[in-house]
Amino acid sequence: MKKPNYVKIIKYIESIYHGNSDMGSRLRVFLTREQDKTLFNLRTAYVPQKVKDRAEVIRLSAHGWYVEKIAAHFNWTAQTVREVLHRWKELGVEGLWEKPGRGGKPRWAEADMVFLEECLEKEPRTYNSVQIAQKLEQERSIKLSPDWLRQVLKKRGSSGSELEKAIKENKIQYYNKSNRQT
Repeated sequence: MKKPNYVKIIKYIESIYHGNSDMGSRLRVFLTREQDKTLFNLRTAYVPQKVKDRAEVIRLSAHGWYVEKIAAHFNWTAQTVREVLHRWKELGVEGLWEKPGRGGKPRWAEADMVFLEECLEKEPRTYNSVQIAQKLEQERSIKLSPDWLRQVLKKRGSSGSELEKAIKENKIQYYNKSNRQT
């Protein structure tokens, strides 16, 4: 006689308890008219797309859609839909937004960009983006990619070290050399 596989039995019971069975548990929210109207109005509000999608998930659940059907509609997993619905039940409208502090933290401060701009203006030499990134790492211990640094400085309107002056001086020197030869 075979011993029962207790691990499988426990996992099966846990999946039923947590609502993760393959059959699809019936998880549904009920909304008041005010809540439904608020969620509906979020579709046209200036909020992140994730918030709009979560609001629509909640509305679809309130209108009788099953978790699996909502997941297929949004191309999400059923577990993601369940998490959104559970957050709605626990936190209400606040659960639609990301928690503060999510995402990457900035590795530089405004003072670092001001420092670079001052260096570019004061020093007589010109820098390329690799050299600027190296200078920032050496003097401020901040490591940024040259491509990203170039984009930031370009958006800020920073130019090279007196670029116009350098071009003008080179043209004058070239003009003077060519005049001497003739």
